Amino acid sequence: MKIRILFIITGIVLVTASCAYEKVLKSGDWDFKYIKAMEYYDKGEYVKATTLLEQLKPRLRGSDKTEELSFYHAMSYYLMSDYIMAGHYFRTFVKTFFHSPRAEEADFLAAYCYYLMSPRSSLDQENTYNAINSFTLFKSKFPNSDRVLECDRLIAELEEKLVEKSYLTAKLYFDLGNYKAAMVALRTSLTEYPDTKFREELMFLRLKSSYLLAENSVIEKQQERYQSAVDEYYSFLDEFPESEYIKEAEKIYSSVQEKITEQDINAN
Repeated sequence: MKIRILFIITGIVLVTASCAYEKVLKSGDWDFKYIKAMEYYDKGEYVKATTLLEQLKPRLRGSDKTEELSFYHAMSYYLMSDYIMAGHYFRTFVKTFFHSPRAEEADFLAAYCYYLMSPRSSLDQENTYNAINSFTLFKSKFPNSDRVLECDRLIAELEEKLVEKSYLTAKLYFDLGNYKAAMVALRTSLTEYPDTKFREELMFLRLKSSYLLAENSVIEKQQERYQSAVDEYYSFLDEFPESEYIKEAEKIYSSVQEKITEQDINAN
C-alpha cells in the first residue's frame, strides 16, 4: 500500500513539474524564461536549460545577457557529454566574445572536447590531431594561463596515442603479409617518431619485412632486395646488439647470406 502511494505521489510530482516546464516554454516573459533557464542549469537539468537558452539567445542578442547565455549554452552541452555541440559552441563563443573573462576557459574547453572525443589508438585520429592543434593554439593565445601545464600534459598523452597508432598501422601491414607497404609504413613511423618506445620492434620488423619481401620477389629483384635486408640487419645490430630479437635477426642474416651466395654461384 505504501509503495502504491509512493508511486502516485511521484507521478503527481512529475506531472506537476512537466506542466510547470511547459508553462515556462510557452511563456512570452523572456526575463522569466531567463531566470528559469538558470535555475534548471543550477539544478543539473541541462536538457531543459538548453531548450530555454536556445529560445533566449536570438531574443536577447545584443543585450547584457548575451555573453552569459552563450557561455552557459555551451556548458550545458558539455555537462551533458555532447562534446561535438559543446566544442562548436565554445569555439563560437571565443570568436564572438574574444575579450570576455570567460574566453580563456571556453577556449580550453573547446580543445578539451576534442580530447574527450579522441578514440583509442587503433581508430581514426582526426580528433586527436584537432586536440593537439587546439591545445597548442591555446598556449600561444594564453601563454600565462594556469592551464598551460595541463595542456602540455594532455598534448604528451595525445602524441603517445599517435605513436601507438603509427606502430599499429605499420604492424598491420606486416601481419597482412604486405611487406612492401610494411617497409614504407615502418620507415615513416621511425622517421616521424624516432624516440618511440616501439623503436626496437619496428627496426626488427623492418629487417624481417625486407627479408620476406626479397623471399617473395621475382628472381630479377631478389639480389638487390637481399642486399637491402643485409643493410637492415647491420642497422638493427648497431642499434640493438643485445635485443631480444637478436637470435632471429642472426638467423635471417645467415639465410640472406646463403641466398646471395647461391645466386652468385648460379649467375656464374
